[in-house]
Amino acid sequence: MSDKLDLQSPDLVNQNIEKLAALFPNCVTEDPEGKSIDFDLLRQELNHQVVEGTKERYRLEWPGKKEAIVTANLPTTKTLRPVREDSVDFDTTENLYIEGDNLEVLKLLQESYLGKIKMIYIDPPYNTGKDFVYKDNFSKDAQEELLESGQKDEYNQRLVANPETSGRYHSDWLSMMYPRLKLARNLLTEDGYFTISIDDSEYSNLKSLLDQIYGEINYIGTLVFDKNRKNDARYFSIGHEYMIVYARQKSKLDEKGTILREEKEGIDDAKTFFRNLRDKHLDNWHEIEKEWRQYFRKLDKNSEAKKIGRYSKIESERGPFRDDGNISWPGGNGPKYEVIHPLTKKKCKIPDGGWRYSKPEKFWEEVENGNVGFGPDELTLPRQIRYLFEGDGQVMTSVSFSYAQTATMDLFSLMGSKVFENPKNYKDLKRIFKYCNLKDDDIVLDFFSGSATSAHALLDLNSFDNGNRKYIQVQLPELLDEKSDTYKAGYKTICDIGKERIRRAAKKIKEETEADIDYGFRVYRLDKSNMQDVYYRPQDVQQGTLDMFADHIKPDRTADDLLVQVMLDWGLPLSLKIEQKSVAGKKVFQVAGNSLMACFDSGIDEAFAKEIATDKPLRIVFRDASFRSDTAKENVKQLLKQLSPETEMKVI
Repeated sequence: MSDKLDLQSPDLVNQNIEKLAALFPNCVTEDPEGKSIDFDLLRQELNHQVVEGTKERYRLEWPGKKEAIVTANLPTTKTLRPVREDSVDFDTTENLYIEGDNLEVLKLLQESYLGKIKMIYIDPPYNTGKDFVYKDNFSKDAQEELLESGQKDEYNQRLVANPETSGRYHSDWLSMMYPRLKLARNLLTEDGYFTISIDDSEYSNLKSLLDQIYGEINYIGTLVFDKNRKNDARYFSIGHEYMIVYARQKSKLDEKGTILREEKEGIDDAKTFFRNLRDKHLDNWHEIEKEWRQYFRKLDKNSEAKKIGRYSKIESERGPFRDDGNISWPGGNGPKYEVIHPLTKKKCKIPDGGWRYSKPEKFWEEVENGNVGFGPDELTLPRQIRYLFEGDGQVMTSVSFSYAQTATMDLFSLMGSKVFENPKNYKDLKRIFKYCNLKDDDIVLDFFSGSATSAHALLDLNSFDNGNRKYIQVQLPELLDEKSDTYKAGYKTICDIGKERIRRAAKKIKEETEADIDYGFRVYRLDKSNMQDVYYRPQDVQQGTLDMFADHIKPDRTADDLLVQVMLDWGLPLSLKIEQKSVAGKKVFQVAGNSLMACFDSGIDEAFAKEIATDKPLRIVFRDASFRSDTAKENVKQLLKQLSPETEMKVI
């Protein structure tokens, strides 16, 4: 078994072939490229009737769909390189900002974040005829790829105009979206959510595409955001956008009994008022009701507290709580004990079926909690009370008002100028994140992050409850127009805007709330592999040039660069804590305790192996050229097996 790391993303085609081979070994055949599947046999295996040919079926098709499927499955040899100078609190933060083509980045994240993302939100190009789409072309020859890949001008070349006059107007957009959506689904937790903003131009196609990828059974709903109304429309003023929501596995949400609810603005003040009333009048619910009516009359007619108050059920009055009435034991045979009325000091009438609460202590505990209300005297049975504002909240309606001008002005105020066209409202995203009940340590991924609205929203939500939710932002560093005011203000790419927005939003939120949360982010940049090209294409190298590749690693790559590629290859999250220590005079990276140790210094020998073995690392990685000799390499391997049998050693 080889001790070398693959240093490329998973080959999904080969993985799928192996899975099918385990189920249908008779369908596996061979071609010049290796194993393949006999699809005629496979179709027969999956049908009860004889399969004679292709049949019509209900599904979304477009020119280029097969190429899009191939594109999603092709592995990548690229890597991510840390950019400490653009980061904030690099060593301690758990938030990520990744610059690069999101298709390549999604492939790199397949192992490290498989099944770990709780929510994905994206706001992709809407395909309005003025947007650009990614032109994914993996048919370039080796020399062309060598010249273009990783260069700055590659980003402009990957974005192409997609006018409405194009014969492949919808097809190009679908071909761009399909591989990204397919790869993204793999990253979601079983109870995770996928959300995407879109307008009328591609809504119907996108909905059909998502039904194919996620399954129609996992569709949750479509939210409509009324952005504005224009008077220059020819037929109708289209002032709305959509947000489509899917579950990764809706059945998992059902198993957990998940119910989504939210508290409306203004409810917190009403709650505080009611709690004070309970403390003031624990012994007399009539007084609570009386003071509530006075409070209720003063409320604005459009307040959410007033809307809820109208649904109170105490004798048709608009009281603050609902009277559940029956204080007796369910079934009629409850315990019977004396209860003294707090005002008359006399014994209360006992319900015919006995008290609902099994012991007097429990009864008075519920009284203290405000869940039992006494009548005016001992002849009126106490009543069980459930306060409406202590309930589970309200379900979100599918239509919301979110004016585009508000989001634009908010961003203008934060950045000091108009740096981005048509930003989303971070308050809308904060509301969605909160509504979907994102908890501490949940991760939100946005791989069309634009101006980093989703990162701003998550920071704001974390400041609300001192939460530790994390974000991963992915954005192509698209070059801005050199003639634009934004470029002249110092922003060269869209990524420059996004990173600066996060810095400013973090500063503003920290000053206003003093919340103790993670305000930092680690920046990574997509680049070609750290390895020399011969590492992947030895057939292209002549015998006389082999000496120059004695060390497979490119000379401009740092130990930080190598560590990131190792973490990706071994499937470790990039947000894990990274520490450095000295072992036998060598610099050693320690990731998440002893989960991974890496040393890329030269002169690795038996003495180093003996000392590092005392840490009992689960994994350890060296450069192949770091050992003093081939003999030292073998001795280090054997020593680790002897002194730390659980340690897995690899080299690059």
